[in-house]
Amino acid sequence: MYEKLTPPTTGSKITFKEAKPIVPNDPIIPFIRGDGTGVDIWPATEKVIDAAVAAAYGNTKKINWFKVYAGDEACELYGTYQYLPDDTLTAIKEYGIAIKGPLTTPIGGGIRSLNVALRQIFDLYACVRPCRYYPGTPSPHKFPEKLDVIVYRENTEDIYLGIEWKQGSEIGKKLIDYLNNELIPATPEHGKKKIPLDAGIGIKPISKTGSQRLVRRAIEEALRLPKKKQMVTLVHKGNIMKYTEGAFRDWGYELATSDFRDVCVTERESWILSNKEGNPNISIEDNARHIEPGYDALTPEKKQQACQEVTEVLDTIWESHGNGKWKEKIMVNDRIADSIFQQIQTRPDEYSILATMNLNGDYISDAAAAVVGGLGMGPGANIGDTCAIFEATHGTAPKHAGLDRINPGSVILSGVMMLEYMGWQEAADLIKKGLGNAIANRQVTYDLARLIEPPVDKPLKCSEFAQAIIDHFAD
Repeated sequence: MYEKLTPPTTGSKITFKEAKPIVPNDPIIPFIRGDGTGVDIWPATEKVIDAAVAAAYGNTKKINWFKVYAGDEACELYGTYQYLPDDTLTAIKEYGIAIKGPLTTPIGGGIRSLNVALRQIFDLYACVRPCRYYPGTPSPHKFPEKLDVIVYRENTEDIYLGIEWKQGSEIGKKLIDYLNNELIPATPEHGKKKIPLDAGIGIKPISKTGSQRLVRRAIEEALRLPKKKQMVTLVHKGNIMKYTEGAFRDWGYELATSDFRDVCVTERESWILSNKEGNPNISIEDNARHIEPGYDALTPEKKQQACQEVTEVLDTIWESHGNGKWKEKIMVNDRIADSIFQQIQTRPDEYSILATMNLNGDYISDAAAAVVGGLGMGPGANIGDTCAIFEATHGTAPKHAGLDRINPGSVILSGVMMLEYMGWQEAADLIKKGLGNAIANRQVTYDLARLIEPPVDKPLKCSEFAQAIIDHFAD
């Protein structure tokens, strides 16, 4: 089955049923060490995870690690340009869950990004990025502790699908000609728009299937959170891109009000319900006036639409969601993408789960990570229905490789996500506790040490930070 790998002789496979992992007590989990600083941060991560599992479960549970290869390390073993060998893909497919350090971006043709390739090969459609603050972590914000969000980013569509043509290419020119002379003129809403002849062309596909399976996972995550955190915000630029980003928003609401009708309420529905709760005798028209800005200036048709919305909400969910019962439901709302960038800074405690398309999610997850201390403390997971890969969210930083000084927090916290996904919550909680206590006690690596006020004189090595986390399990 494998060309150059030998799986562990002990341990069992993780399987999946209805998109959920079935985890034995002795799972075999492939790991990719990673390039650059992966040589330092992976050993630290493995040490912390193993210690947490042992502390939480004694001898009843144990991870059997299976080393596989990708990136530069794979080329050393498999040959030039073999950045993602078949052995690695076979192992991940067979064992279901994997974890990886940072990978280099290949130079030249072929694979554009190893991370993107893995997501697309295994249909890992949900990129999950928690952004939580650990006290003592240096942050550019005055109140970083107010931000505690999880970004659910669609992973397989949008412009990241990589369907594009270079400026001046034969196919690119043909496509521009066809669009300018056939398709755009045939669509009245586009008017006299023209694509410049010297433009590159990219395609932005957003599907109903892709959107709703992502939002479904976001809502299911909200169901597991404390009541005060049960909110899903659909992030989009639908005011401009109505048939892609606007459709993402609409399909998200459609899913929430059909498949999750008994546990969800939309923001506009909550306004309609609360208006009636505040004034049981309020008319349909006055209710519509309260939820629709500038109602009196609307056209008769739009006024009718607003009144119809109020009528339908009261007719269908007043009994199940009215009289304050909606306050116990998951709140589903939406925000424009550019607005959410400033709102996670100015009103961070108003958000919990952000469900977003690929490109917006890339920006937003990094921006949120910056608020709570940067990518060095940012974990990530890529999850599908039959596979999940947990990963560092930062780059390889090759100039620091082998120096035992880089912060392993991103991969360690990705390990926390992996343990939670496996249902091993006790071990996950130990790591979060240990890491938080280490930082609070100013036991940190150089990147955090130089930013903490006052600065830490003697920062820990990467390996020492791992040990500090373990030592603080019992605090």
